[in-house]
Parts: sequence; structure tokens; C-alpha cells
Amino acid sequence: MHKMSPSKLVHFDLANFPVSDTIRMLTCLLEKITKTNDKIPCSSCTCFHARSIPSIDIQAYLTRILKYCPCNNECFLSLLVFFDRMSQREELRIDSYNIHRLVISGIMIASKFFSDVFFTNTRYAKVGGLPVTELNMLELEFLRINNFNIYVSLEELQQYGDQLLMHSIREQYKKEYKQVKMQHDHYYLSGWKHQIQIEDVQQF
Repeated sequence: MHKMSPSKLVHFDLANFPVSDTIRMLTCLLEKITKTNDKIPCSSCTCFHARSIPSIDIQAYLTRILKYCPCNNECFLSLLVFFDRMSQREELRIDSYNIHRLVISGIMIASKFFSDVFFTNTRYAKVGGLPVTELNMLELEFLRINNFNIYVSLEELQQYGDQLLMHSIREQYKKEYKQVKMQHDHYYLSGWKHQIQIEDVQQF
């Protein structure tokens, strides 16, 4: 009997999946990536690097963008496609110093591609906490690294959506397994201590 791979068992509904849940899953993945890369010394900085790590976390930043510049799942999933392409072309390493500028630039560009109606760069700059002149420059650099190719097929979006959903399920499973294991260890340790106390009393 042919067995299906785990990735085939999940399906990300591009049209109906709650965008807030997409942001939650995207945050989980991006935080995992940035925390890993933060441990690697940065040999060179790009225009996307901030002088210090922004105080707003990734999920709050993505949620702020969604609130003031509403967009669909396609825009958020496109970030992953763009980041993969950029990493292959110029060995871009995403960390806590550059993730915010990469996110605001990528979503702004994706919204122009996927949406018939989109917001101005000035609005995105205000929402993202950047001067519009800087965001304009980041947009050009983002496009350049992507070889000015921002086309993302429906098949790519579906693939990345399925993979993101699968990653979220696996992370949730790991979290629940860890919690159950901790509870089990706690109960085992408590029973072990209780047994020692009984033995001490009997010896006394």
C-alpha cells in the first residue's frame, strides 16, 4: 500500500485560512530562523540591517501591518518565497536585525502584485516605522536581489502554505509532547521522593 508523505496530509486553504493564524504560524517559523542565525556572527551588514534590534516583536509587527495595511494570505506566504530566492542569490541571512525591514518591504511589494488596490509607500513607511525615503530605497534593493522577479505562481503559494502548516503542526506536537513529558517527570519525581520519605520513616 502506498503511503502518503506527511506534507500531503495537510492542505492550506489560501482563500479561507484565517490570516491571523497565518501570521501566527509565520511568526513561529521566522522566530526560529532568526534565533538560529543570531548565534552566527554577522560578517557584513546590508541596508536591511538596523543598528539595534527593534523593540517590537515579529508577530506584533506583522499584526500591525495587517491592521493598518490589510492584505491576504498570498502576501504573507510570498515573503517565504522571496526570502528563499534572496538567500539563494546573495546568501541573505535573516536575523533579528534585518527581519523587520525585510518584512515590510516584502509585504509592500507583494501587495502591489496580488492586490488590485494597495496602499502608498508613504502609508507603509508610517506603519513600518521608517522614513519613506528609506523604504523606497529598501524596495529597490529588495527587487534587485530578487532580480526584479516578483512573480509567484499559485502552485508555489500552495506549496509554501502546506509546508508552513505542516511546520506549525509539528511544532505544536513537539510543544505538547514536551509538556506531557515534563508532567510525567514531575509526577515520577514526586512519587520517588514520597517513596524515599516512607523508607526513611520505616528505617527510623
